[in-house]
Amino acid sequence: MTGKTHVGIGVMSTVVLSQYNVVELTLGGLVICALASLLPDIDHPKAFLNKYILPIKNKSVKTSIYFTIGIFFILLNLFYLNIKYVEIIGIFFILTGFSSHRNGITHSLVGLISFSSTFGYAARTYGFREYIVPFFIGYGLHILADMFTNRGVSLFYPFRKKKYKMPITFSVGSFWGNLFEGLIISGGLIYLTLKLPEILLNMK
Repeated sequence: MTGKTHVGIGVMSTVVLSQYNVVELTLGGLVICALASLLPDIDHPKAFLNKYILPIKNKSVKTSIYFTIGIFFILLNLFYLNIKYVEIIGIFFILTGFSSHRNGITHSLVGLISFSSTFGYAARTYGFREYIVPFFIGYGLHILADMFTNRGVSLFYPFRKKKYKMPITFSVGSFWGNLFEGLIISGGLIYLTLKLPEILLNMK
């Protein structure tokens, strides 16, 4: 799916769940959810977030940049910070650098649990724990949404590389794929428009 569809699904789901007190609705939480919705695709050189990270959009540059960033975090933690989750972030950057799109850690349950746990630890440490659930929603729904595409995801990577997908799938960029994503975005915008007064009243 496209980045805007992933963001739409994550943000809309967060708003809906906030109506049932599953998650606290805040502007910061929606921003975190949107970013988390894009995060799994950092394993793709041309992903939205990589437009601002990679000077050249190809696999070799992606691997080199993310490997270097990962080593930087590990050394920074080793010599200066001594904070465990900073070291874990470094390891994630290295693993992401060597992952190919949907064939690595970022589109797996291991990635979901690892990234969410690391973010959650940092959120509790620095006092913004209300962002933990929006992060999990955004990241988790990205993986679930990609299971509706014909490529599927390596859900149990690195233990099993088999691709998993839903019984009904579509090809990204095809007529039906564009129609399906368009309906999601349109439905989300209509819902948010109708709920806007309530959303603004409840937002913190």
